[in-house]
Amino acid sequence: MYADLVKAPKRRVRRRYSEEFRRQVVEACLQPGISIAAVALANGLNANLLRRWVKDDRGVKEAGNGAGIDDAQASDLRPPTLVPVTVSAPEVERSGKIKIAIHRNQALVEVTWPVSQAAACAQWLREILR
Repeated sequence: MYADLVKAPKRRVRRRYSEEFRRQVVEACLQPGISIAAVALANGLNANLLRRWVKDDRGVKEAGNGAGIDDAQASDLRPPTLVPVTVSAPEVERSGKIKIAIHRNQALVEVTWPVSQAAACAQWLREILR
């Protein structure tokens, strides 16, 4: 009676893929702008399995001392190098003027001061505003 209700699950069959298929799928993943997940979905593969294939393929190429990798692909594998750059600050033109307008009660005081004497202007302004 109970034996009819319980069904044994079907036995899983491990799928096997040819080396040619693996190579084609890995090459598709290495194209610029193509995601591994999109290639896996398009080919009915698990993305984690395909990611492992790509990682294994890179390991084989690196172990072969770059065999099968052209210069453009090899430059993609190397970390970028930093180049020292010297930047100089632009000269500040000191020919301008500082204009200050002070309003006290009903009086208005306007002062024009040369930019070259900015420190003296700041000191004078501190004294006036005390």
